[in-house]
Formats: sequence, structure tokens, C-alpha cells
Amino acid sequence: METKKLNISPLTAALIIIALALVVALIVVTILGLSGAAAPEPAAEELSTMPPTEPTTEPQPTLPPPEENPFDQLDFQYEGRYLKLRDGESVTGVDVSHWQRDIDWEQVRDSGVDFAIIRLGYRGYEKGGIGLDTYAIANLDGAIAAGLDVGVYFFSQALTPEEAEEEAYFVVQQLEPYAEHITMPVVYDWEHVNVENTRTEDMRDPDLLTDCSLAFLQTIEAAGYTPMVYFNRTQSWKYLNLEELKQYDFWLAAYTQRMDFPYKIKMWQYTNKGNVPGIEGDCDVNIYFPDM
Repeated sequence: METKKLNISPLTAALIIIALALVVALIVVTILGLSGAAAPEPAAEELSTMPPTEPTTEPQPTLPPPEENPFDQLDFQYEGRYLKLRDGESVTGVDVSHWQRDIDWEQVRDSGVDFAIIRLGYRGYEKGGIGLDTYAIANLDGAIAAGLDVGVYFFSQALTPEEAEEEAYFVVQQLEPYAEHITMPVVYDWEHVNVENTRTEDMRDPDLLTDCSLAFLQTIEAAGYTPMVYFNRTQSWKYLNLEELKQYDFWLAAYTQRMDFPYKIKMWQYTNKGNVPGIEGDCDVNIYFPDM
């Protein structure tokens, strides 16, 4: 079959080519714009239901931090059996409980120990009952008779400030016969117990644990004793708000001979493997700073 031949002028052909090029360019620009467009902002009503973003840094305390620690890693050295402050006054002490059983307190004194912190009582981590340490009276009597300065601590498993206050009243009651001999602090010692199904297993809220500490410390202070709070490094930043406790003395457990804790402390438990004459087996040994 014979076909007709189209006659197109050069000008018309050029215009058609330009038009096609413009169409192609427009299509390319549209595709690129869609692929690079930002995701739309969420609607206002959706913002309130979106999960909060986890902070990338630790939240700043609302209160000023505790006073800075004046000591550093080079301020301590061993003198014989015990760690001492190089410049300034420091005294050596032990803390003991029923785990150390019978103690020869005169041997302890003669070895260079100046004071004893004795576990007075505890709250059970399963049923929550309060009890007197089975060696508390023997240790109080022995340490006082040997001429040591004496303080006590209570091993707490309080779930509420009310329970912590109950523990403090128990301590005050038990100390009545010894009140004039308690020349060292009365200490609140709350610790997590590495045992399954404890009543304190879910106690991780630093606000609650701080409130428990305050309830105990305030009750002890009102009774005329010097209150102190015990903690290790992890507790200090993870489970306690130290800025709320800074009016009380700190007792740090950190098993090293180099001091690098950032805040001022009154007492340092620097080992739980001490070899102290008069005490069988390992023993906690502490250094106390009376001028701090």
C-alpha cells in the first residue's frame, strides 16, 4: 500500500524537539523532588502520644552537687598494716557483724585500730522482719571495754520511708544503754541483695531510696546521734540523689588504695579483705577523717 510522506519544516522540527526536552526535564525534576522531600511533621494531636526520647546524657540535678573531694590518688599510703592519709589526720577502724563471730577486741586495738562500727541490726530481705545482730551486744561491750570509739550501722531493706523510720526507732531503742559510749556515727546501710525473690528486688528508684535514707537519717539526728549514709560507687550515681543527702556524712565503699571519688566523704571502706589481729578471716577496714 502506498503511504503519504509528511512534509515538516526544519523550524517545526526544532520546536518539537525543544518541547520534548522540556517535558523530560520537568519529569526528572518532579521525581527528584519527591524522593528528597522531608517526612511531614506529625499532627499536633499525634505529638502527645509519641513515646518520649531517651536523654543522651545524665539529667542534671536540681540541687547543687555535694562538696568536692579534697583528696586525690596520691594522698594515701600504707603505714604498716593500714592505709593512712599522708598529710592530715586520719584514724583506722573496722566494721563487723555476726559474720566475724567472736572478736578479741584488745588485740584489735593493739594492732592500731582506733574505732569500730558494729552492725546493730537488720531487716530481713525475704519477710522484712527487724532483728538484732546476734553478736551486737558482745561486740558493743567488747569494743567499749577495749577503749575504742564506737558507732553502729543498720542493714536496711526498707521499702518505704515509713519502714526506714521504723528501723531508726529500733536503733535508738537498742542504743539506750550505750548512748554515752556512741562517739562515732550511726549509719544507714541499704544494699541490694544478690538473692532471688527478695522483697527489695525491684527497688531501683533513686527518689524512693533517697527518701528512705532521709527518713532514717533525720530520725537518728533527732535522737542526738551523728547520722551517716553508706554506699558504694554504683549506688552513689545510680540509686541515690547525693545532692539531697549532702548535709549528712558519707561513708564510701571502694576497694582500692587510690581515691578518685568526686565528692567529699567522711569515711572510706577501702578493703573487705583486711587482716586484723583479733578477728578471724577477712574484715572490712576503714579510714575516717575527723577534720572533714
